[in-house]
Amino acid sequence: MVFVPLYDDNHLKFIPFQATTWILIAINFAVFIWQQTFTPEALDLFAVHAGVIPASLFGGGGTLPMELQQTQPELTLITYMFLHGDIWHLLGNMAFLWVFGDNVEDAMGSIRFLFFYLICGVVAALAHTYANLSSGAPLIGASGATAGVIAAYVMLYPRVRVWVLAFARIPLRLAAWLVIGSWIVLQIVFIATAALPETALWAHVGGFVAGLVLIPIFKRREQPLFGAGRPG
Repeated sequence: MVFVPLYDDNHLKFIPFQATTWILIAINFAVFIWQQTFTPEALDLFAVHAGVIPASLFGGGGTLPMELQQTQPELTLITYMFLHGDIWHLLGNMAFLWVFGDNVEDAMGSIRFLFFYLICGVVAALAHTYANLSSGAPLIGASGATAGVIAAYVMLYPRVRVWVLAFARIPLRLAAWLVIGSWIVLQIVFIATAALPETALWAHVGGFVAGLVLIPIFKRREQPLFGAGRPG
């Protein structure tokens, strides 16, 4: 990750508090803390039952070993986005949601933002599944849903300045379009080179595209696209 977002100077205009963003972050942390009470074997089993397994989701579950077969794979399209493999996986996703989620929620309203987030997560899982139809590995993590939030933010506030850590070390203040643009380029490079085979890159792409498509539908009428907010 080239840039880790830390903070943006983009104040809320319509809502007094980003309730949905905070609730989503709290649920993700609560689930992760709960996961720490599991034995390694139980944790693996939990990921199997709550993560999205492509081969199970689209009817291929009969070809999977019994321990990978799911009774209700459709439910995992929601549950998977609240599980994380380790603390860095969790913190990386929550950093993006923390910095960008509040303003996207503000531009939509809290209830619409919740549905937007969940839909982006579902589309992300479906994109990953179509790209890996025979895979028996469970997909977990909020990165697909947060990719949708990232897409919405850059459509709404491309010129707003964001404090980031470059290469996890150097603090910089950059325009949102540059931070998010670098993230997009990295996804394309990683897919083209197969450099990160264990990362669900197609989930990132699916969530991002969903965010681009949905933001004009979900945003408030009085919230314009492209350039609104505080450019810093």
